[in-house]
Amino acid sequence: MPRYVALLRAVNVGGTGKLPMTELMAMCVDEGFTDVQTYIASGNVVFSSKLGAPKVKAALEKRLHAYAGKPVGVAVRSADEIAAVLKANPFPKAPPNTTVAIFLDEPPPKDALKDIKGHQDEQMRLGKREIYVAYGSGMGRSKLKIPAAANGTARNLNTIAKLAELAAKDPSS
Repeated sequence: MPRYVALLRAVNVGGTGKLPMTELMAMCVDEGFTDVQTYIASGNVVFSSKLGAPKVKAALEKRLHAYAGKPVGVAVRSADEIAAVLKANPFPKAPPNTTVAIFLDEPPPKDALKDIKGHQDEQMRLGKREIYVAYGSGMGRSKLKIPAAANGTARNLNTIAKLAELAAKDPSS
């Protein structure tokens, strides 16, 4: 059965979208997902499902909308896709805790980095359905705004590595 990683947007970050991870796990189990495991309280969940990624996304977004009373975006990647995001990191020498992949539903437009604002020492590259950013001076000091990433959700490379590891595990072992 396929393994997936779901990444929720704006959950338990900066006081918005409070969602206990036990609730997220329960939603996943109620949808028939198995081997459900959350990782840190920022809306990361790994599970198995017979459904394809689009149906997984739709099911989770419907549940989350009912729970939160507003839309909550979800990016879904298969175990292979999350591993590929990690492997494709264009900034292997940058610190993994200050390098992120911003997960998008669609491939970023080729000119996605044209209209950025607040650029300082950040490096950016486009991925398949991601925008990679290495924050030279750290994320906390950055004023970077990427309009093409407005509906995405970012995870640092340390988190992505852990999610790839969890998704790659055979739940039956």
